[in-house]
Amino acid sequence: MATTPAPAPAVPHEYPTFGLPSGSVRGILSVLICSFFWIVLLWPAGSPLTVPLGHFFLLTLVFMAFAAHPLQGGKAHLLPWLMRVLFVGGSLAAVAVAVWTNSQLAATRLTPGVGEISQWPVLLGCLASGFGVALFLRFVLGRHHNMFIVIRAWVGTVAMLLLFVETILQFLVLPGLADKNMEALKVWEGLLVAVVAGYFGSRA
Repeated sequence: MATTPAPAPAVPHEYPTFGLPSGSVRGILSVLICSFFWIVLLWPAGSPLTVPLGHFFLLTLVFMAFAAHPLQGGKAHLLPWLMRVLFVGGSLAAVAVAVWTNSQLAATRLTPGVGEISQWPVLLGCLASGFGVALFLRFVLGRHHNMFIVIRAWVGTVAMLLLFVETILQFLVLPGLADKNMEALKVWEGLLVAVVAGYFGSRA
């Protein structure tokens, strides 16, 4: 007697943030993260710019976005793949131009300040905490729960705004300040890492 084959498991229905194809917001965040490095590398010589340590932790999230595959609904859309091409191609171009122009300056600017190195355990904790809390909420509420979807959308929005503010702060505001509150900047950097990691964790 012939047996009826079991039906294939249904692909879970996804509710992308802002209605964009799956992977688009992560791609936009990745471009914002990488663009900070582009600006540092291509900034005119003579300015004492270096990449804050927290941005290297953010860069690990970019690798995650590059390795992740969009869900079935996002594979048919161009935007997620366009974002990948942009942050990979833009990064390669920026590094190539910076090394060709002044390789020593490029290496110096990509080296965090000595005073920041001691902050890596705190920044790693912020990264893990933001990512872990988002995963926990998804586990408790469920990927398709309305509250989780709203929280994820808000976290994505705030993460984008924080990255925009960070770029303005580092390149336009802080260079003109003679007296910088380093403790406040450390708190800001930890908050930035935690919120951006939170969005990536919600989509992992």
